Amino acid sequence: MPTHKARADLLRLINGFHASQAIHVAATLGLADLLGSGPRTTAELAAATKAHPTALYRLMRALASIGVFHEDDDRSFSLTPVGDFLRTDVAGTHAPMAQLIGRPNYWQAWGALLYAVRSGTTAFDHVHGSGVWEYRAQRPEETFIFDRAMASGTERFAEAVLEVCDFGRFHNVIDVGGGDGMFLAKILAAYPSLLGTLFDQPHVTTKAAISLEALGLSGRCQAIAGNFFLNVPEGGDVYLLKWILHDWDDTAAIGILRSCRRAMKPSSRLLVVEHVIGLPNASPDGKFMDLAMMVVTGGRERTEDEFAILLAEAGFQLISVTPTVPPLSLIEGALKGA
Repeated sequence: MPTHKARADLLRLINGFHASQAIHVAATLGLADLLGSGPRTTAELAAATKAHPTALYRLMRALASIGVFHEDDDRSFSLTPVGDFLRTDVAGTHAPMAQLIGRPNYWQAWGALLYAVRSGTTAFDHVHGSGVWEYRAQRPEETFIFDRAMASGTERFAEAVLEVCDFGRFHNVIDVGGGDGMFLAKILAAYPSLLGTLFDQPHVTTKAAISLEALGLSGRCQAIAGNFFLNVPEGGDVYLLKWILHDWDDTAAIGILRSCRRAMKPSSRLLVVEHVIGLPNASPDGKFMDLAMMVVTGGRERTEDEFAILLAEAGFQLISVTPTVPPLSLIEGALKGA
């Protein structure tokens, strides 16, 4: 028989979007940064953010009730260990992601989840009349917010990959769709003899080249612009795809993999960093990320067997799947017959 607790648990899940939107607003207002130096009153925070004092208090007490902030005396608030990750100046910050997921274009696409489930097509395209990449290309602010969100977890992901992968066996790593270059930079810092190439779209590599130079890596790393559906730089010992394949359906993902295969030497390796869908009734992170791909990009998360099939279609063989710090895994492939 259903229990009162089960009923309450379900209602909490139904209302989950309340917390998501509240955290989005807190991140957009920069509340955690303002609390970084210590507790502050609602009046002080309202003055700093140009928010309505009473409305801001109602927001913050709600977030305090779920552990994001701590409510002190006299309507003052301080950070909790959870809320600390809404600061923009801490490693592994989730502030950019919180800002992204509450943006109207993202939120409206999720509102069409039922359409996606019924039609099998992408909700974002239906709502906005174009694919997400075209939409962002026409709106620099949305591209900036998205790029910053993708970069926010880079340090944690890089450390996780470095814990399970020996890059000392390689000489030259090609980071395909490498974004701001920080993932590649962490790898190069850990292996001083390693050379690197960052490959991405022109507007991305222009900024990445500046960052890499500031880190003193321009002598060991180049940034090359291009389209990974057409070709990627040749001659790498290892080709790295971090959070790339899940953005695309199988046909497009195979196209990206085949571009890599054409550029690879017989001895080259492929490293894919993605969610791997887990067993039934478990591993919600990957499965809800899969829904996000269905809603926003038209891509998908995949099981280990699905990755094996995908790689085989592109001319690779699956070598290993190694879990890292949840929820990502490192998938290694080699050319068939190599």
